[in-house]
Amino acid sequence: MNMDWSLIAAYGFGLLLLYALARVLLVPLRIIIKLIGNGVLGGILIALVDLVGSFFNFYLPINPISALVAGFLGLPGVALIIILHYLTIN
Repeated sequence: MNMDWSLIAAYGFGLLLLYALARVLLVPLRIIIKLIGNGVLGGILIALVDLVGSFFNFYLPINPISALVAGFLGLPGVALIIILHYLTIN
């Protein structure tokens, strides 16, 4: 078996290029998955706050701004919305 070093180098370069391409494609995918997870969690938390808050005559207005804040920030975003709503009521 006589292997040519240029063939081995080409395979190595191809594997390196494939690795680089996978890294470039997976990083944005992780960010998108995290944003979707935060959005779902934020929506569920706003719905829970509205459900529990209805017993105490407290509600959160659901509008595009509050949905974006809850979606991007998740739990801290919902806490921020609750605090801001409480501060603007009193």
